[in-house]
Amino acid sequence: MAINTIIDEFKQVAANPKKQLLAYKAQGKKAIGVLPYYAPEELVYAAGMVPFGIWGTNDKTVSLAKEYCATFYCTIAQLALEMLLDGTMNELSGIITPVICDTLRPMSQNFRVAMDKKMAVIFLAHPQNRFDAAGKQFCIDQYTNVKKELEKIAGKEITVDALADAIKVYNASRKARREFVKLANEHCDVVTPTIRSAVLKASWFMLKDEYTKKLVELNKELAALPVAKWDGVKVVVSGIIYDSPALLKALEDNHVAIAADDVAHETRAFRIDAPENVDPMTALADQFANIDNDVLLYDPESAKNNRGDFVAKLCKDNGAQGLILFMQQFCDPEEMEYPYLKKALDKAGIPHIKIGIDQQMRDFGQAATAIQAFAESL
Repeated sequence: MAINTIIDEFKQVAANPKKQLLAYKAQGKKAIGVLPYYAPEELVYAAGMVPFGIWGTNDKTVSLAKEYCATFYCTIAQLALEMLLDGTMNELSGIITPVICDTLRPMSQNFRVAMDKKMAVIFLAHPQNRFDAAGKQFCIDQYTNVKKELEKIAGKEITVDALADAIKVYNASRKARREFVKLANEHCDVVTPTIRSAVLKASWFMLKDEYTKKLVELNKELAALPVAKWDGVKVVVSGIIYDSPALLKALEDNHVAIAADDVAHETRAFRIDAPENVDPMTALADQFANIDNDVLLYDPESAKNNRGDFVAKLCKDNGAQGLILFMQQFCDPEEMEYPYLKKALDKAGIPHIKIGIDQQMRDFGQAATAIQAFAESL
C-alpha cells in the first residue's frame, strides 16, 4: 500500500473521531471513553470493547461545562466534559477518569455528577508512590475495581487469557509507535509535523490491533526510503498536547521538523511495555511503576533533576537543535517543573522556547511569530 494512502487513512481517523466512534457502534461494539493519563486500556480491550481516547478538542469552546468547572481548569478537561454534555460522545457506554493531576481529581466528580444515569463513570486513582510493594498492590486493587466495572458494562468476565492477549497486542502497538517516531525523524521530509501528529493521534480512536497493522505497513514503507537530507531545523517538542492544526502549520511554514517528543499525548503514552511473563494484573501495575521521567508522576529523586537531564539527552540523541515547550495554560505540574527543565537545557547548551497554549485558542499569530523567530535563531 502506498505511503500516502496509509497516511490519509490515519488523517481521516484523527480528524473525525466521531465518525470512527459511530463506525464501531454500527459494528455492535461498545466503547469506553479513556481520559488522560495512563488508564489501563488493555482491560477495556480484553473485555471486547473499544478504548476511545478523550483529550479535549480544538473545535469547540467551553459552554455547558462552565456549570461544573472552575475557570482555572485546563481546557483539556473542560472540553472533555463539554463533549460529554453536548452529545458528541453519546455513543460511549462509559468513561474511565484517572486522577493523576490536581485538575483531574475534582473533575472526576464533575464527570460523575454530569453523567449520572447517562453512562458509567469509572474512577481510577493511581498510587503516588508506585515503586514499592504497597504502591503496586494499591495499583492492582484500583485496576481490579476498574476491571469489575468494565465487566458489568461488557456483560462478561475479563479472563486472564484475554488480558494476557491484550497486553501482547498493546506491547506490539507501543513497539510500532516507537519505531514510527524514529522513522519520522529519519524521514522528516515525508513525515511532516501534521502527518506525525495525525498518525499518533489516530491511535487513540482505533482498536490497537487494527491500528498497529496499518502502522507496521507504514513503517515498512518509510524504512525503504533513503534517509532525508534535511536542510531545515529539527526540534524536540514537549508538553501535554500540541495537536492544533495552526501550531503544526506554523512549524511546517518555518521548515521545522520534529526529531522526537516528550509529550503526554504522544511518546510518553507508549515508552514502557507491560511484562508478558507475569500475572496480567501484576504486569499492568509493573508497567505503571516502571514509567519514569514524567512531570505528572512522583519522582523520589526529583532533587537530582533526572527528568530535565532526560529531556536534554533526548534532544542530543535525536539530533535536535532546540526544544519547543508547548505549555497548557493552568497546567500546574508543568509550570512548577519549568525552572528545573530550563536549568537542565541551559546546562546542556540546548536552546528552547516556551509557548503557552490551550484548546480554545483561535488566534495563533503570536505563537507562529515565536516559532519563526526561534527557528531563525537556530
